[in-house]
Amino acid sequence: MGKKSKRYRAALEKQPANPLPLSEAVETLKKYDSTKFDQTVEVHMRLGVDPNQADQIIRGSLVLPHGIGKKQRVVVFAKGDAAKAAEEAGADEVGQDDLAKKIKDGWTDFDVCIAAPDMMGLVGPLGRVLGPRGLMPSPRAGTVTPDVGKVVAEYKAGKVEFRNDKGGNVHAMVGKMSFDADKLVDNINAFVNFVNGMKPQAVKGTYLKGVAICGTMSPSVRVTC
Repeated sequence: MGKKSKRYRAALEKQPANPLPLSEAVETLKKYDSTKFDQTVEVHMRLGVDPNQADQIIRGSLVLPHGIGKKQRVVVFAKGDAAKAAEEAGADEVGQDDLAKKIKDGWTDFDVCIAAPDMMGLVGPLGRVLGPRGLMPSPRAGTVTPDVGKVVAEYKAGKVEFRNDKGGNVHAMVGKMSFDADKLVDNINAFVNFVNGMKPQAVKGTYLKGVAICGTMSPSVRVTC
């Protein structure tokens, strides 16, 4: 582990020993902020799921009430009216074979990849490039859809995707440190409540085991569940 900065060590001294109500946790997190850039705020949820069981995978997406404070670069595989709808919704690039070749050659300078269902024959072979980067379109994530225009607009408005990791944890960006505290509370509440409502029937015992928030370069603050 790398050496922590003097600023980070000073923030650690202010880290609460016990979980706090969300509003207090957000206020505490904002007091850590002394960087010269606007840190991304993240939420981390520890879930009581077995990630090796297909029926316990937690994966989805939602539009946060106040966005994420970041302009997401969106590319779309579509043709005809769907392509036109994607362009009108603000997609950064829309294409077919040309876009597939560009990605196959190694271009991944975007945050979200959306595909119309009739494009999956073209998109499927790109899994080796897109999959490891978490960019592969998926029906379950809502990025394979006949309504590409609507989904493009959602991502431009601040939609976030999530999927549990190998330890059963879920992570997501929920805004910027410059957001008003109330907006961060709204976004975090929306995300936690959404994931909390996805408890698989196969899960026995405690589903939500812990919640913490942090900044890009700030210590975490645990939140009361």
